Amino acid sequence: MTGIGELSPYLVLILVGFLPNEIWRMLGIVAAHGLAEDSELLIWVRAVAIAVLAGVVAKIVLFPPSGLADVPLAVRLTAIASGAAAFALVRRSVFVGVSTGEAVLIAGAYWFG
Repeated sequence: MTGIGELSPYLVLILVGFLPNEIWRMLGIVAAHGLAEDSELLIWVRAVAIAVLAGVVAKIVLFPPSGLADVPLAVRLTAIASGAAAFALVRRSVFVGVSTGEAVLIAGAYWFG
């Protein structure tokens, strides 16, 4: 039988990481319920979200954390470019773009690491 002490990291992860995020997501759904998808507010929110995501990705690529720092910058940039190209070529599929970028990153890390 598993004790509560062994489960405490998972409980902390749920309480601190998952639940606060889900509360804001649900409030966002409720708040956006009556808005038109092409309203100026939602266009602005989408643009801000994309800009924040692009900033986070750029920070991770240019100033990588521990393990990713061992992968050469050229490989990281090639992975981003190939993922973006795959996204554009395969009917704007996020899954294909992310999978392609990840595969290039892993192959480059293996090849140059």
